[in-house]
Amino acid sequence: MTELVQQIFNGLSLGSIYALIALGYTMIYGILRFINFAHGDVFMIGAFAGYYLGILFSFSSGSITSTLPLAVLIMIGAMAVCGLLGFTIEKLAYKPLRKSPKLTILITAIGVSLFLEYSGQLVFGADPKSFPSLLENKR
Repeated sequence: MTELVQQIFNGLSLGSIYALIALGYTMIYGILRFINFAHGDVFMIGAFAGYYLGILFSFSSGSITSTLPLAVLIMIGAMAVCGLLGFTIEKLAYKPLRKSPKLTILITAIGVSLFLEYSGQLVFGADPKSFPSLLENKR
């Protein structure tokens, strides 16, 4: 029975991630009238921000497992990084092209996406990383 409950939680969390990404694409297209291909790459940067904040806080707290307030602080930090990155992308790449043809904005969106992907690969590396355990396992 516990495996079933775990799989339900796994499905809900993965479905929530898909829903957030789809909602983000829908909101951006509905408001700005272009598809921001860098949307998923901003999620990637947020995941790495959470990863490195988790490692930083687990070393500073003295153990690999931490408390719920620390996990919430890590999530808020990752959200702040994503917000700052989104704000920077908007100001530097998209706002100057607001009155340009749609094709120009589309090409810029693809360029920003590729820039974030390859910068992430250069900075974070291409090897898989295991996210640190932020909450204790109560088994």
